[in-house]
Amino acid sequence: MSENQTPIIDAQVHAYEADHPGRPWAAVLTGPPSANGEEMVGAMDAVGVDGAILVSAYTMYRYDPSFALEVGAKHPGRFGLVTPFDATDPAVGEKITDWAAKDGTVGIRLLLAHGISDDAGAAGIARLLEAARRLDVPVNVYCTQRHAQVAELATQFPDVSLVVDHMGLVQPFHPPVPEDGWAELPNLLALAEYDNITVKISGAGTLAREAFPFVDIREPVGRILESFGLERCMWGTDWTRAVELLSYQQGVDAFRQDDWLSDSDRAALMGGNAQRIYSWSPGAV
Repeated sequence: MSENQTPIIDAQVHAYEADHPGRPWAAVLTGPPSANGEEMVGAMDAVGVDGAILVSAYTMYRYDPSFALEVGAKHPGRFGLVTPFDATDPAVGEKITDWAAKDGTVGIRLLLAHGISDDAGAAGIARLLEAARRLDVPVNVYCTQRHAQVAELATQFPDVSLVVDHMGLVQPFHPPVPEDGWAELPNLLALAEYDNITVKISGAGTLAREAFPFVDIREPVGRILESFGLERCMWGTDWTRAVELLSYQQGVDAFRQDDWLSDSDRAALMGGNAQRIYSWSPGAV
């Protein structure tokens, strides 16, 4: 990457080590047996990705971000770190404060999908979002099929940056790709009216029913860009969850094709917007 070139930033990757007694997995996430820091950096280097937003894998590690912090420390400047927080925890505000003070952290994650935070109730979720507001950190919202709830939170906390993970759409872990993968797209587009919501167009390749370069995702992705505006969208692969549906190279190169995005739009979508939304750049240690 030249000095004046916009870095390529993957807005969503996961890293984890092989399951072992010292740091046992809580459950199994689709992906390779290991995707540690060295393996993730190697995959990024092979395809020219300068940096990534590393989201601590809830499936394996629940609310323990220790492995993500280790990866960030071993590979300074390559990852901006995000971790989920337990909205049921009365001390969540203090824990978010501690997290925000650590090197390399760029945001937090709120898990709404699958009812994960339902037990927290409105008060618990509000406590988490109030901490994010106070600390001015973006909140990545895993909200599959929970778009209406995100709209409520955006209204209640208009000065909190909410980032919708994976477009809020159900995405497959294994083939075949469902025929109706974009069925809930109108629910996402309805969120465009809230200025504090941005969208990760992450894992889009896993919804492609056509072979690479996945031309069939361009129309729905284009609708997202048109509704939210380019500046409120970020590209991401959701690597390694996508591994059974496409290669990392394909997840990157599908958005590098020069027959549907201009150079300036691609630079913003694949890096520039993430720099601004997360206030982070690769190499900035």
